Amino acid sequence: MPRLQPLLHELVTTVAAPTMALAGPDGQIRAAGVQGVFHADVRVLSAAVLLLDDHEPEPIGHAEAGAGTVHFVALARRLDPRLRIDRTRSVTPGRVDEQIRLSSAAPEPVSTVVTVELAADLAPIEVVRSGGPTTPVAAGRSAGGGLIWAQDGVTVTVGAQRAEIDDRGRLRWAVTLAPGTDTTLTFTVRVDDPSAAVHAPTRSRDWNPARVHSGDQRLGRLVARSLDDLHGLRLADGDDVYLAAGVPWFLTLFGRDSIWAARMLLPVGTGPAAGTLRVLARRQGTRVDAAAAEAPGKILHELRRQEFVLADGLRLPAAYYGTIDATPLWISLLHDAWRWGLPEAQVGELLPHLEAALGWLAGHGDDFLAYRDTTGHGLANQGWKDSGDAVRFHDGRPAEPPIALAEVQGYAHRAALDGAALLDAFGRPGGDRWRQYAAKLAERFRAALWLDAGYPALALDRDGRPVDSLTSNIGHLLGTGLLDAAEERAVATALGGEAMSGAYGLRTMSALDGGYTPLSYHCGSVWTHDTAIVAAGLARAGFGAEAAVLIDGLLTAAEAFGYRLPELHAGDARTALSRPMPYPAACRPQAWSAAAAVLMTQAVIGLEPDVPGGRVRLRPLAGAPFGPVEVRGLSIAGAPVDVRVDATGSATVSGLPTGLALG
Repeated sequence: MPRLQPLLHELVTTVAAPTMALAGPDGQIRAAGVQGVFHADVRVLSAAVLLLDDHEPEPIGHAEAGAGTVHFVALARRLDPRLRIDRTRSVTPGRVDEQIRLSSAAPEPVSTVVTVELAADLAPIEVVRSGGPTTPVAAGRSAGGGLIWAQDGVTVTVGAQRAEIDDRGRLRWAVTLAPGTDTTLTFTVRVDDPSAAVHAPTRSRDWNPARVHSGDQRLGRLVARSLDDLHGLRLADGDDVYLAAGVPWFLTLFGRDSIWAARMLLPVGTGPAAGTLRVLARRQGTRVDAAAAEAPGKILHELRRQEFVLADGLRLPAAYYGTIDATPLWISLLHDAWRWGLPEAQVGELLPHLEAALGWLAGHGDDFLAYRDTTGHGLANQGWKDSGDAVRFHDGRPAEPPIALAEVQGYAHRAALDGAALLDAFGRPGGDRWRQYAAKLAERFRAALWLDAGYPALALDRDGRPVDSLTSNIGHLLGTGLLDAAEERAVATALGGEAMSGAYGLRTMSALDGGYTPLSYHCGSVWTHDTAIVAAGLARAGFGAEAAVLIDGLLTAAEAFGYRLPELHAGDARTALSRPMPYPAACRPQAWSAAAAVLMTQAVIGLEPDVPGGRVRLRPLAGAPFGPVEVRGLSIAGAPVDVRVDATGSATVSGLPTGLALG
């Protein structure tokens, strides 16, 4: 029987990175699929099943109270239908606390034995993700009389007040409740993991707690929930905080994902950008290593505690550089953070890394940025659409590597111009060289990737043939400077039709393409961050109506998903289904999906500062499609800034730092 990746869409997630708990909707953690408590890529608890007199209570529902706490409510009708169980799970880094409150409205005393059956397998997350077999680890007794599991340097201990504890991993309490009374039982899981590759931050906050009030209340609700989820995804390297990519598979440093999330969060603070830039700079490539896909100046793709091996043959070293786009995106994050007010001293410290990253771009000469896995066990596709079948022709045929993605050329063009601006501003040579690089790249792009259909191809394949499917990738070209105004209009027209924009967001592939499947990973699904990036590009280019359609699609999806937008959802038409269908293996929460809420808000109000230039642009979407909007607690150069857009679309800003003016 083939191994299958466990499904995620019905699980309840509680997270405080690098620790997370995944349970069923009833709160039970069963030894099945990906349920469990994980810490830094190890499943430290594989079961936590609550029983009353050896029977599971009947679930009523659950309610989340922030990223780190969830409440589950159930009844014990076998004992008495008036016996209620409230189970509260709170996750903090390296620790899980559970409270089980029993309350009785019965007229007679109710007696029961409450049991929590625990187990641990200490399995690596890649084994769990592959659906591979795991072996339970025998429980021992800790010095304090609790339970202990230990393996490969990871130690898990469980303590419980007033409980009887046996060596089979069971906690037991004998309880008698008088009429109208209640009692609370508690247990705590602690993890000691000195070999973890990722660590929790010590600071409590890294960005402004922005608040959004709008005529369309969905926007404010999405921002509030998203910022809370992002708080739970914070990780640190020393004093530098960055965002883990997502729960459960990617709760670690991911170059591309962490960069995009930090870039989207710039309107609420430069802290995540600064931390992400420095963490990745410390791991910037210094040598040629084909096994790790490392090269001098290249930015890391992902970081694990050990070699990451999946059942499908993927085998990645602990530090893996197999990404074609993280390096130019790092350059543009540095530039954009500078424009939002990252202090010049912090920018200056990173200039040697900027020059090294530009050197990696230069290493491609006059060729397009293209990728090819030479190992046979790395990522076959190394853009953000990194599944094996993501790059397909219109007729559905897969493209063969090396592959040059359209949006990556846009990233490179933007990075060259951004790098030139930084070099000029800080008195370093090379600015003209990179402006010339950008101009030549634009010429080559038009000659090689523009289709007769009137829009750019997805990519070039190994033979230099344009991959002629219509995909969301081309929307990432907006705002890179690679396209002129007429070309931006052509892209907006291509993406604005029903085949692309007719779902709850932007489809990754047109519904008219041969490879389209609404429940595929990258060929017809809707990715939150992708839709938000394209919507922001459309808004910036003056296509507000098209941007508003995409933002409205995501807001509708957000409402359906409890305002915790997943990594992706199905690309079914809005006219076909009254709500979006989940993609069953989607991560949730996901950093760039949550951060997309801030980017969408920025697109709605049209705020773009240039702190070094002393200017702030404020151009909201015409016609105020989401009603009047007030955003309080934005951040420009560290100062709190408020923006208001009235029902006519007229905008005002208050709190701008001295030296900045609208223009």
